[in-house]
Amino acid sequence: MSDLRTQLGEAVAAAFAAEGVDAGLARVTPSDRPDLADFQSNGALATAKAMKANPRELAGKIAERLANDPRLTSVEVAGPGFINFKLADAALAERAAQVASDTAHAGAAIVEAPRKVVIDFAGPNVAKPMHVGHLRSSIIGESLKRLFRFRGDTVWGDAHFGDWGFQMGLLIVAVGDEGKAEAFLAEGDGPFPAESPVTLDDLERLYPQAAGQAKEDPAFRDRARKATAELQGGRPGYRALWQHFVAVSRTALEREFGALGVTFDLWNGESDADPVMAEMIAHLETTGLLVEDDGARVVHVARPGETRKKKLADGSVIEAPSPPPLLVISSEGSAMYGTTDLATILDRRKVVDPDLILYVVDERQAEHFEQVFRAAYLAGYATEGSLQHLGFGTMNGTDGKPFKTRAGGVLKLHDLITQATDKARERLREAKLGDDLPEAEFEDIAHKVAIAALKFADLSNARTTSYVFDLDRFMSFEGKTGPYLLYQAVRIKSLLRKAGEQGLAPGAIVIGEPAERDLALTLDAFSQAVSEAYDKRMPHLISEHAYRLAQSFSKFYAACPVLIAPDEATKASRLALSKAALDQLEIALDLLGIATPERM
Repeated sequence: MSDLRTQLGEAVAAAFAAEGVDAGLARVTPSDRPDLADFQSNGALATAKAMKANPRELAGKIAERLANDPRLTSVEVAGPGFINFKLADAALAERAAQVASDTAHAGAAIVEAPRKVVIDFAGPNVAKPMHVGHLRSSIIGESLKRLFRFRGDTVWGDAHFGDWGFQMGLLIVAVGDEGKAEAFLAEGDGPFPAESPVTLDDLERLYPQAAGQAKEDPAFRDRARKATAELQGGRPGYRALWQHFVAVSRTALEREFGALGVTFDLWNGESDADPVMAEMIAHLETTGLLVEDDGARVVHVARPGETRKKKLADGSVIEAPSPPPLLVISSEGSAMYGTTDLATILDRRKVVDPDLILYVVDERQAEHFEQVFRAAYLAGYATEGSLQHLGFGTMNGTDGKPFKTRAGGVLKLHDLITQATDKARERLREAKLGDDLPEAEFEDIAHKVAIAALKFADLSNARTTSYVFDLDRFMSFEGKTGPYLLYQAVRIKSLLRKAGEQGLAPGAIVIGEPAERDLALTLDAFSQAVSEAYDKRMPHLISEHAYRLAQSFSKFYAACPVLIAPDEATKASRLALSKAALDQLEIALDLLGIATPERM
């Protein structure tokens, strides 16, 4: 089913075509003056200018062709050639009824040609606790996964955690130096202990310690590099120890992702690309793409003549390739970050053969992904444009810098969720919400409020922008916040429960009052919001719609009594509008990864 804006756009395009002008300019948008019209088209201005005609005269001809459209009560020309459209109450009622009956999509259209899509997001690392830096990727990636699936695509969400790089060599050496893994460091094929020699606390302590030592001690760094190469080369004891690192880390990762409501279809790491690594290297060699460069092996991805200015240590400036070559094999023989990313693309092609791969990763990784994508296109592992980096800004403190603890350290994600839940309990008690509920239900509500606050605060901003973290503001039950939206959803649920207790049920929708018109128009706009969010990969457009819908319902609720409406038909109609608003609001929130409680 098409939304009214799309239907009207098609009608206007047909009218433009009938006048012999470009139908592509017949764009219809919500009116800038909702007090005067519901929609408008400014296409006559651009078209008339190109034709050197009078725009108001052309607009008049278009309006005349649409004057008898039963969906419209008025078509008027304003100013130099704007066309204003006012929808008929009956058309709005019919469309609202369609939205209300569409329990799966609440009036939103699905794609005509579904695709196979892999979304690579979160990107946690083995042996490192998740911190606030992982929050945006997790939240945005989860929302996009839900959005693409909602639109009809087949989607795989992949955690793609870091488990194969230099940090693994650092840990192997550090664990060995503490005498915790002697059996794993021995030569030979094992067998090796089934019980992990390290805990998560051990890994969290040892990794930063080892990373710091590697910066100060070249001998330690060289040992770690050698261990990395031997691990990647298949040394049995190192592989067995590494598997314990991964298993211990994954337990913690699943806890944090579970608390956030983030799930994955694939729990692949960089290591999962290892089986295709030899094949990929051989192919790059055969095609002549892999070349020697100062002891390392690289793929040159810059196009002929594509350069940038590079400043050297001595202050001189030279012309260098742009982007730089992709480092595939280091001078020590280790696979690099870009190597595993390139091999992962090849592996995904073999296993899933996706039409599109989206990488939800910090904007600061843009050059890295440009290198990897270009190498993949050159090697024939992906078609041009099928790999997209969806960068995002940072979550900042009030100082405008990436968010940290008061002590200046990086805040663990687990601690952030705990802080948010504590604040949610406080706000619920201040508002006297949930006081009479069982403790277990109150705790569930507090957790939902906390996650809604964190997610909506993030997703109400455009993905590409940074924002300031302010937990007090995010946790308010007033204004543009997640808790406010949950409260509005619970409010409608309470209304519908009371109606059921009185034996009332939703019925045929009739539109008459201005607040009913506004709510019906808002319900209709969901399809456009979903489509634009999908096309632009911008979940904040769903957030914007959810907030507008909550506001629209609030105005409707204040202006149009439901349970004390003047007659049964009006009660049934307004209950149907209320139910449609709730269903659409819950679907929109679910696309953001936000669950709503039944009551507060």
